[in-house]
Amino acid sequence: VQLEESGGGLVQAGGSLRLSCAASGSIFSINDMGWYRQAPGKERDLVAAIYRGGGTRYSDSVKGRFTISRDNVKNTVTLQMNSLKPEDTAVYYCHTDKLWPTPVTSQRDVWGQGTQVTVSS
Repeated sequence: VQLEESGGGLVQAGGSLRLSCAASGSIFSINDMGWYRQAPGKERDLVAAIYRGGGTRYSDSVKGRFTISRDNVKNTVTLQMNSLKPEDTAVYYCHTDKLWPTPVTSQRDVWGQGTQVTVSS
């Protein structure tokens, strides 16, 4: 099972984009989830995380602009990005520390393939 992102694209500064992430196949359950981003020549950094119980965490650079949410029935995670800035330009990756394809099998440290977000000035 893999994670698949969608919703990236090109937007002008001040605009909005909504990223979504879902498992490639049916799964039983998924643990904590997060969005990371990697700009050219930089490390991959956490943007936002949402825990299985619903708690959230954001990087200082996106607080007040981005909102992470999840659907525990559909096992999806969404990142609503508002007031985008050129410095938000990066490849955005979905991640989970653990998922269960079935009640008795699990996978750890699962990443999506990434989706490009480009913000023009």
